[in-house]
Amino acid sequence: MALNQVTDVVWIVFIVSIAVLLILDLGVFNRKAHVIRPREALLQMAFFISAAIVFNVGVYLYLGSTAGLEFTTGYLMELMLSVDNLFVIILIFTSFGIPRKYQHKVLFYGILGALIFRLAFILVGVTLVESFEWVLYIFGAFLIYTAIKMVVGKEKGTVEPERNLMVRFFRRFMRVTKDYHGDKFFVRMADDSGKHLLWATPMFIALLVIESTDIVFAVDSIPAILGITTSTFIVFSSNAFAILGLRSMYFALSHIMTLFCYLKYGLAGILGFVGAKMLAGIFDVHVSVLTSLLVIVVILGVAMGASVIKTRRTDACALSAKKPGKGAAKEDDGEEKR
Repeated sequence: MALNQVTDVVWIVFIVSIAVLLILDLGVFNRKAHVIRPREALLQMAFFISAAIVFNVGVYLYLGSTAGLEFTTGYLMELMLSVDNLFVIILIFTSFGIPRKYQHKVLFYGILGALIFRLAFILVGVTLVESFEWVLYIFGAFLIYTAIKMVVGKEKGTVEPERNLMVRFFRRFMRVTKDYHGDKFFVRMADDSGKHLLWATPMFIALLVIESTDIVFAVDSIPAILGITTSTFIVFSSNAFAILGLRSMYFALSHIMTLFCYLKYGLAGILGFVGAKMLAGIFDVHVSVLTSLLVIVVILGVAMGASVIKTRRTDACALSAKKPGKGAAKEDDGEEKR
């Protein structure tokens, strides 16, 4: 079946697949609020990645090799771009002081909102590109600008919820409690006059911040995947499966995120490559999907390999600095003899 002949049956299979995965995640894997340990998170991450691979095989068999490669490229790119989002999520949870056993619930509903927002972005983006081809060139230039900014820009070390526009707008219409009330987003409490009213908890404010930051990330990631394909189905399905694995990836990698010191340069390289690929269309130069996939894999491999090497060297230097030299040992012995 050709990619431009994606039927309602294909969409139904996709929607059912996502629904089943969401039900398994919240209703089976994380039915009770608990601290997700690295081993459990790794198993869940492997499960969601395996689900994406199985779906990818189905796309390959049913829609053809081109669609299969586009899904693979889009999924891999979106998954890696989502890693950058993990740093922000860590800052948000740290800033709000959300207990670890409640973090999964915030991420779960954050993912649901992200799926809705990204579908809207994708529909608008695909419509614009199909109606005005030159929009791709604008997206390409924007991605190159984002890549440069990612490399030379300063990273934020804190999150300021009070400066978030969505949070400020929400506080005008809803009272917010000072303390957490378990994993609840809303509670009924008495105000100063004794009247029981609906209050939002800091958990819900954290959810709003995560949703708003995902919108910002979508502004980068959606144009990036439109540089690979303009098929609404491939763009949204690859995004959805990548986002589904974000929660388990967060709990699996949150303890070792500092090891990926060169990851942002790899992500910048991917955005720069896709942006250049889009702009190359002006000169009637087209890069195949397979070539794009290989380039993305190489960039990620180099970035992560360099990160591992630097981390090992840094640890080695730290260990050698802690060990006293022979000369120092002799001096200590001499002092003890004295």
